Amino acid sequence: MIALDISQSMMIEDFTPNRLEAAKEVARNFIKGRVQDRIGLVVFAGDAFSLSPLTTDYELLRSYLDDISFEMIEAKGTAIGSAMAVVTNRMSESETKSKVCILLSDGENTSGNIDPITAAELASAYGIKIYTIVVGKEGMVPYGKDFFGRPQMIENTIDETTMRKMADIGGGQFFRATDNQALEQVFARINKYEKAEIKETRFKDTSDYYVIYLQWAMALFLLWLLLKSTFISNVLQD
Repeated sequence: MIALDISQSMMIEDFTPNRLEAAKEVARNFIKGRVQDRIGLVVFAGDAFSLSPLTTDYELLRSYLDDISFEMIEAKGTAIGSAMAVVTNRMSESETKSKVCILLSDGENTSGNIDPITAAELASAYGIKIYTIVVGKEGMVPYGKDFFGRPQMIENTIDETTMRKMADIGGGQFFRATDNQALEQVFARINKYEKAEIKETRFKDTSDYYVIYLQWAMALFLLWLLLKSTFISNVLQD
């Protein structure tokens, strides 16, 4: 499951063109690189909901990613704990050996009724491995334009502690990405870590040609027997 933050803070433009669009792009590439994995999507802001169940229909997933926008959830804030709870609910009945959640956010839980640490512990109890990714820079970052079209700068703070602890509880790994390239590298590493063994039964289509040679051998043998009993054989002997 990919849990994607679509809160207002994901509009910040320290990524190109902003944090959300950069996250969507690397998620598309990540999905493209998977084979036979069932993947689902959860989006969250002040609330969380499942956008797509676990599926191998990657074209459908990419269309869902294209449609993700900041207007999908009216509730403001960032409900990381709620997002993790939705992920757990989706994956709890799955019987697969490997269950993985990739949770991407600016890392500051400001909404929801479920504590992120409690939600991570519940997910871990169901055998879900958690990778957490904090996106963005701290300090002054560009956010929108002023009246004259110049970038407006705002103060941005990031809470790494909670996301680190969630990854630790979930037996996964914590990552920090401050630009598009770093985010791509993070997803590439996760993609490498979570390669599953695929077992195939292969059949080889073969054709047997020995029958042709056997038929020629029998024909030549019969011809030799025939010639042996004829006058040609006697002439040769004389």
